[in-house]
Amino acid sequence: MPYVELHANSAFSFLRGASFPEQLAETAAELEMPAMALLDRNGVYGAQRFSVAAREQNVRPIVGCELSMEDGSILPVLVENRTGYKNLCALLTQAHLRSEKGKCAVRWNELPQFAEGLIVLFGHAYDSRGAMGSAVFQPAGCGILPQHSVRQDAERCTQDACAPQNLADRAQFLIGTFGRENVFVEMQRHFLRGEERINRQLVDLAAHYRLSILATNGVQYARPYGREVLDVFTCIREHTHLDAAGKMLTQNAERHLKNDCEMRELFSDLPEAIENTARLAERLTFSLENLGYEFPDFPVPEGHTMDSFLRTITWFGAQQRYAAIRSAVKRQLEEELNLIQKLGFPGYFLIVWDIVNFCREHNIMVQGRGSAANSAVCYCLGITPVDPVSNNLVFERFLNESRKGWPDIDLDLPSGDRRESVIQEIYRRYGKHGAAMTANVITYRGRSAAREIGKALNFSPSILDRFSHLFANGDFPHTLDLASQIEQAGLPKEHPRMPAFINLYQAIYGLPRHLGQHSGGMIICQNKLSSFVPLENASMPGRVLAQWDKDDCEDLGIVKVDLLGLGMMSVMQDAFELCRERGRPLDLAHIPKDDAATFEIMQNADTIGVFQIESRAQMATLPRMKPKCFYDVVIEVAIIRPGPIQGDMVHPYLARRAGREPVTYFDPRLEPVLGRTLGVPLFQEQMLKIAMIMADFSGNEAEELRRALSFHRSEERMEKVSVKLRAAMERKNIASDKIDKIIQSISSFALYGFP
Repeated sequence: MPYVELHANSAFSFLRGASFPEQLAETAAELEMPAMALLDRNGVYGAQRFSVAAREQNVRPIVGCELSMEDGSILPVLVENRTGYKNLCALLTQAHLRSEKGKCAVRWNELPQFAEGLIVLFGHAYDSRGAMGSAVFQPAGCGILPQHSVRQDAERCTQDACAPQNLADRAQFLIGTFGRENVFVEMQRHFLRGEERINRQLVDLAAHYRLSILATNGVQYARPYGREVLDVFTCIREHTHLDAAGKMLTQNAERHLKNDCEMRELFSDLPEAIENTARLAERLTFSLENLGYEFPDFPVPEGHTMDSFLRTITWFGAQQRYAAIRSAVKRQLEEELNLIQKLGFPGYFLIVWDIVNFCREHNIMVQGRGSAANSAVCYCLGITPVDPVSNNLVFERFLNESRKGWPDIDLDLPSGDRRESVIQEIYRRYGKHGAAMTANVITYRGRSAAREIGKALNFSPSILDRFSHLFANGDFPHTLDLASQIEQAGLPKEHPRMPAFINLYQAIYGLPRHLGQHSGGMIICQNKLSSFVPLENASMPGRVLAQWDKDDCEDLGIVKVDLLGLGMMSVMQDAFELCRERGRPLDLAHIPKDDAATFEIMQNADTIGVFQIESRAQMATLPRMKPKCFYDVVIEVAIIRPGPIQGDMVHPYLARRAGREPVTYFDPRLEPVLGRTLGVPLFQEQMLKIAMIMADFSGNEAEELRRALSFHRSEERMEKVSVKLRAAMERKNIASDKIDKIIQSISSFALYGFP
């Protein structure tokens, strides 16, 4: 039976691992490992990314976690089944929510409540910094682990009277808590001084308590070169530099993924320790694909189901929106309502409708945005203000039968206290364990990465300041020739550590730095959300944060509602209130969209402080664009974005609009798709239609493309779709130059094209 690595950290252990989860999965596949476990510190932050990547590589992903115990020790646990995962999430949530942000300490006396379905590893003693302790086993139990001062022991006795004080106590406690068959003595061999003495004691301990021995490599990076990154991370974590870190640094580069032969050679005297990894892996059957998430039911009046109530309020809203309900409107509403019912989404629409109603009842301006504007149901529910039927908007971009996951309705709210009152109302309705903000993973980039690496390399303050100036105007991607940039910036390229800096910057670029909070994404659940993902405190008081970002949640089918705060909405609401106080009431729906004076102001670029068209680039483009109608403004906003600029879409559009260049199309079949934008693709919807027409993409494949376009964190995901798109067009004998132009447009669009 081949060796399975059951103890690995990724960079989502935040400064305790040096590789992306995807890199670990890829390396495990290269080493022909059938399965692998990711155990990040105090969370499952990288579990979904690892699971997706591992399955793509035909490696079975196993979920686990390293728990920071209140006495400073680390307890690795593995998830056996759905109950175990639920218990792990609940345990982590409990420990995180009673701690300040960034802290987590599990109490030993909490473990019995959450033990079912979990497998525990113990043996090698690691304190909270990752240093190996001097574990001593005697049946009489005189080896204290970890060692503390008398004062610290007294404090810990007060905090956690049940904490086992030595290896013998710990073994007995874990056996009594988890069951003998669920406790494994973990052994590692990294050629460290004193390691074999500890391992011999662990073998004796396992024999004494009739426990199975398990070999792991305590992986912290995919390949040996990751050790350099880990050492820098250690310096950052401990606020020191490489010249002073000393014993805090790892002593060698052994903590990488190793293949079956390497591990068998390391444990040739204990072959059962290798065999047990595969046997245990077979027991660990839980998969994040079987999360069991359910969206909350919406309470409806007696005699109604959620579907019937949604239909009732939709048709009532249609009577308010339309003077006469035309056959086209009836047909569109019926099609949408039938699809919403078929996909099981009535509750979602009702909850968003309820949030909008709460806002209006409390005089909070609210506006739906994005692809929800393509839905006639959203229009009739008062969520969006645009009639999609009269504007010929395509509902399938918002929701279609082949789309996986939930629809996405974003709500714009006034920033500040008004939006916060809406967020707190959702917490009030669903409870602190039933709702949470989605995470935003802050990564190492630009100035922050350069300064942190420079400090770890013990560069002088003057060099660190020059790094700040070098990166002052933005971010340098890891592919940039940093050496030439450093030379141009006047940095001492002859510095002996400058080559190391360049290599480290390229290696660290994009790795997780810490967990932030999404600007407005909230997830809610039928039962406790903490049964599906651990929750923790956000930096802002009164906020609770999930350990996954919006892409993880979407991949797992967890519903997200975006409550986005806009300063301009606050200004508008204040302005409307001033109008009302002066006896000239006005609202958004009745502001004329064809006011000539307003368009004249735009054409003159007199737009400082005007939301969406106030940037230098917008003000430079407005006199050339000369918007004359509302759709012109839509294009103006869409065109000044990185995607259209990188895709060379701006100048062709402006030249065609001015009549200096003829309107052409990649292919005559695309004229209906690109006609309104003069043959230049500017919107995500156009990209999807191009793929369906030129490459015969199905609805499922178009959905795959849509997600790749929206998935900013993964170039690999976009590359896979591009290869598929190119192959499909080649099969249709489309000219290679046309294919190149289409691929370039779609790829550049992924750099933030307008949805």
